[in-house]
Formats: sequence, C-alpha cells, structure tokens
Amino acid sequence: MKTLIKLEELMMFILGIFMFGLLGYQWWWFLVLILVPDIGMAGYLFGKKIGAFTYNLFHHKGLAIFLYFAGMFFSSPIIQLAGIILFSHASLDRALGYGLKYNKGFKYTHLGEIGNKNG
Repeated sequence: MKTLIKLEELMMFILGIFMFGLLGYQWWWFLVLILVPDIGMAGYLFGKKIGAFTYNLFHHKGLAIFLYFAGMFFSSPIIQLAGIILFSHASLDRALGYGLKYNKGFKYTHLGEIGNKNG
C-alpha cells in the first residue's frame, strides 16, 4: 500500500509540473521555487506544536488547490503559481515519504515515522 501511495503522489507531482507549464513562466522558476514551502519548518524553532502547525500549513494540498483556484478567479498568475508550487512540493514530499506532521515531533507523520522501516 505504501508503494501505491508513493506512486499516486509522484503522479500528482507530475500533474503539478504540467500545470506549471501552462502558466508560461520560465522553467527555472519551478526549480527555484519548489523548495520554498520548506520555510514552514522554521516553526520548529518555537517548539513541536508550532512547528507541526507551520509545516502542515505550508504542505497542505487543500490550501494549494484553494490558492490555485483563487488565482484563476482573480486572474492572478502569481497566486496560481503559489498554489502549484505548494501542491507540487507537498506531492513530492509525500512521494519521498514525508507526510504531514504530528505534534510530537518532526519525524512523526501521517505516512508513518520517518526513518522507521515499518512506518
């Protein structure tokens, strides 16, 4: 099941790349921006609970989809771009086994414990 989920997330990452291509930005922007959502990890400087909240906020696909549609509604390619980058980043992270975080620490995710071969 874990492999199937990772494949599904990989396909969503590919969808994000496709959607980025539709916006007309130069491709190097994708490479520059794809790691920006990891700024959410900075919340861990203020403790596990705040860290989990900020990380999850910057890795929430629902927020990413909302931003994309808000960008469409307001005819704002930059907001669409933000949504696509959040969606693509979250999908790539999950394909690599990094899920949304629990309050008890960074390595505890909805996909299992990071580094745990059984998780």
